[in-house]
Amino acid sequence: MSSTNDQSLVVIESRPVENVGLVEINRPEARNALNLEVREKLATAVAGFSEDPEVRAIVIAGRGGNFVAGADIKAFEKLGSADMLLQRTHRYWDVIARCPKPVIAAVEGFALGGGCELAMHADIIVAARTATFGQSEVKLGLMPGAGGTQRLLRAIGKYKTLMLVLTGDMFSAERAGLVSTLTDEGQALQQALQIAQKISRLPPLAVEQIKEAVVNGEDAPLETALRLERKAFQLLFDTADKREGIGAFIDKRKPSFKGR
Repeated sequence: MSSTNDQSLVVIESRPVENVGLVEINRPEARNALNLEVREKLATAVAGFSEDPEVRAIVIAGRGGNFVAGADIKAFEKLGSADMLLQRTHRYWDVIARCPKPVIAAVEGFALGGGCELAMHADIIVAARTATFGQSEVKLGLMPGAGGTQRLLRAIGKYKTLMLVLTGDMFSAERAGLVSTLTDEGQALQQALQIAQKISRLPPLAVEQIKEAVVNGEDAPLETALRLERKAFQLLFDTADKREGIGAFIDKRKPSFKGR
């Protein structure tokens, strides 16, 4: 699944570091704006890594100094409601949202509109201090359509969300309330890969169950979410990785997790 063609709209690197898949959006002339082709290629890349047993974590980044500066607005000019329905772009987003493996967004420059939404589809957001986020669709007579209202609401609450989506104002990475960790400018991808590699060295089944419990428990009643967590915890007791992890701890050696 490795691609080194710099002319590709989406550059895919299988295992730039051990057990990590990297997907980079490559439309620098358009600040990596999302068109249909980019959305499709991005979803295909993530789906491929989801099925690759050698990939345990996925990093999404943008080339040319920006993450994604939004959707391709010029493509919207002549589209009507039926056109948008027929594009069914939600299927591309769903691939990322439902990925069983940890997804890390490495954000430099602009993450606006669809770019902010793409970052929020990740499980961890690593951003440069100089990165800028925003949901500015209201300024075009539109609104976020790929989770920009709902994911932002769940991340930062009603009052901050409405302030941002109703004004369309941009906000810094430090103010965003979305970012897992901040880096110096130009260091987001390197830091994201380091975090991905750290996760990739941990037991894959435990990592998958942790993600599932957090993602599915977020919108569930507390009692339901606690039951989901408890069942996942119990299931892990029958894994070879649990035996390896405890054995390595007792023997005072580094564990070798196989995902079994």
